[in-house]
Amino acid sequence: MKSLISLCLLSFILHLSSCADWCYQTKGDCKGAENWKDINAECGGKRQSPINIVTKTTELDKRLTPFTLNGYQTVFDSTVKKNNYTVEVAINTTATISGGNLEDTYKPLQFHLHWGTNGVQGSEHTIDGEQYPMELHIVHIKQKYNTLQEAFTDPSGLAAFGFFLEESNSNNTNFDSLIDALGSMQNKSGSVSIRNISASQFVLPEVNLSSYYRYNGSLTIPNCGESVIWTVFEKPVPLSKTQLQFFSSLKLDDGTPMVGTFRPVQLRYGRTVYRSSSPAVLASVVLLFVSITTTWSLSHLY
Repeated sequence: MKSLISLCLLSFILHLSSCADWCYQTKGDCKGAENWKDINAECGGKRQSPINIVTKTTELDKRLTPFTLNGYQTVFDSTVKKNNYTVEVAINTTATISGGNLEDTYKPLQFHLHWGTNGVQGSEHTIDGEQYPMELHIVHIKQKYNTLQEAFTDPSGLAAFGFFLEESNSNNTNFDSLIDALGSMQNKSGSVSIRNISASQFVLPEVNLSSYYRYNGSLTIPNCGESVIWTVFEKPVPLSKTQLQFFSSLKLDDGTPMVGTFRPVQLRYGRTVYRSSSPAVLASVVLLFVSITTTWSLSHLY
């Protein structure tokens, strides 16, 4: 059932517009991201994603507590799909998330990736204008829904987790199985099996689930449905330069490099971005207090 729902996610989104209709960069009959609203009007809406998160304008929300994750460490076998838009892995487990001021319990469907060119500037969300090399999204649907059609009628029908990926000095072995699987279809679209993975292994060992940003947004590809509660985590996941560059070695069906697979940031239109009351935020406050206190103490020594 889980696999069926994940396949539904991919087919539902992609049947709304064919490859000839949209792509990330305009070429031939394919409309680039700046013209997606000509294909789906909702892509020109006022609750679109991704956005640039300006940290100094975010608002602290103490209701943004740590998440409760069940079943994320359960090991399962799955399928890696590569198309002309992304790389996607179905999450074939009965995991759930709750907490974090989400109004309901959600279940994960799949995760996918966005990247730039040659391992640089490929994330969809940006932080204070900074674009990370890659971004990984885990897409969830409310547990009570069985189809995306149902979820899209609910303004909070989907919950997406966004994780930044940054360059590290060493390989992240948690990504080895994914990169090995993709190596067998580097030059073509298709799918391949991947074994003994978990929903948590690619991101959660590295990320503090207490430190994140929250806003109301949309899917980042057509149909751009505005039914997504976004959680963008502050701490990036490390990958080596070689691992980041591997994704730029993938090819589209026409043989050209599969690069720049991200939508540019969209206007916020007055939406508030909230931040969690995380240990990282508290640590910054404590550090600032210590700095001020030390400066005051030193000033009174002379």
